[in-house]
Amino acid sequence: QVRLVESGGGLVQAGGSLRLSCASSGRTFSSYAMGWFRQAPGKEREFVAAIRWSGSTFYEDSVKGRFTISRDNAKNTVYLQMNSLKPEDTAVYYCASDRRQYYSGSYYTPASLYDYWGQGTQVTVSS
Repeated sequence: QVRLVESGGGLVQAGGSLRLSCASSGRTFSSYAMGWFRQAPGKEREFVAAIRWSGSTFYEDSVKGRFTISRDNAKNTVYLQMNSLKPEDTAVYYCASDRRQYYSGSYYTPASLYDYWGQGTQVTVSS
């Protein structure tokens, strides 16, 4: 059974930074892409970023240049470094594991492509 545990959320002022972590267990972490999604109150869950098993990264347009996704395969952990945070970044952030082993394409945005999810961590950005 795959388990994903997020940490690192919190309250920060606009312009500040946070680093989210997601520790994975129960699957060969290094052979699957990992993604970060977020869900604001009253809105659908949306794609934020993904990192391919090989390390290539993909971002939603509104976070490009501000967020950085990375992975440490030795620690089975994926990170999301969030800089220049805005109030509109306020949401519950979820990490997820892609169901496609060794996928080398560029299609990562639908939540349906991910088969395991963390419990979520709240990020609140005050203005």
